[in-house]
Amino acid sequence: MLERLKLLEENINELMAFRKKYTLKDVQEDKAREWALRYGLLETIQAVIDISCHLVSKYNLGNPASYSECIELLGKFNYIDNELIIKLTGMVGLRNLLIHEYMIIEVNKLYDLLNDVGDFNKFAQKISEMV
Repeated sequence: MLERLKLLEENINELMAFRKKYTLKDVQEDKAREWALRYGLLETIQAVIDISCHLVSKYNLGNPASYSECIELLGKFNYIDNELIIKLTGMVGLRNLLIHEYMIIEVNKLYDLLNDVGDFNKFAQKISEMV
């Protein structure tokens, strides 16, 4: 679990650095940068999922039927607040779209998500307090 938390924190730093280094136009004009953004978001969201599901299991918080439910159970037991639950469960939906490619996700929408990296950071801080 500490490894996943460390990965999450490293990814947060990388996403923030990516946002500072590249503009939306830079990403739109370079497929490798777009892939880097997609994979960076995917891996970061997956780390949040893995940590959430691990904590639900470790603290016997319930039997979630989905990744979103792992996050919701952390909220139900006051490990994270409701605002963060809403944002992170939305990210789980994005993860599903990225993995299964149900639809084309516009690059500008992915790039806009870099403005929400603070949500991942809030999650990491809350979880760090628990371990």
